[in-house]
Amino acid sequence: MLDREIIKALLDIKAVELRVDKENWFTWASGIKSPIYCDNRLTMSYPKIRKQIAEGFVKKIKELYPNVDYIVGTATAGIPHAAWISDIMDLPMLYVRGSAKDHGNQIEGKYEKGKKVVVIEDLISTGKSSVLAAQALQEEGLEVLGVIAIFSYNLNKAKEKFDEAKIPFSTLTNYDVLLELAKETGLIGEIGRAVQQ
Repeated sequence: MLDREIIKALLDIKAVELRVDKENWFTWASGIKSPIYCDNRLTMSYPKIRKQIAEGFVKKIKELYPNVDYIVGTATAGIPHAAWISDIMDLPMLYVRGSAKDHGNQIEGKYEKGKKVVVIEDLISTGKSSVLAAQALQEEGLEVLGVIAIFSYNLNKAKEKFDEAKIPFSTLTNYDVLLELAKETGLIGEIGRAVQQ
């Protein structure tokens, strides 16, 4: 299964790290304490893994959104993945800045209003930045078919955020797959669903 293969690859390159000892848990930028940290930016440095991820994205896009017009990356970590995907699919690419430039738009690239886009993310934690990027595209008159990320922590907060914005999202793999694999391989003992908040 692709979701398990990607988790194995992320663990191998330490893009995903686990800390069972609660005293040494990671503190995310949001302030959430967690036994897991994911940095998918590391995948850029591994051609075989990034190609595997790009092919996973392409397969999911073809299954879920075959009528997509543009592939859109989120700044900054979604941009390289969007570039590889758009190249494979021979589609135009855009990217969304974290905020608009003083003298320009928040959306970079040439586009027509009314066109259908899929947003590419590296990671979904609380969902806030992904939803803001999708809403910026909607405000520019583009139709957001959905957001697809490499990995999600499966936080309820993220699901609520996407539901509230009425934007579909999916991932190539997630925290539940990681936990299952970690238990099977003896990587960690039972740590429970520690990031479910």
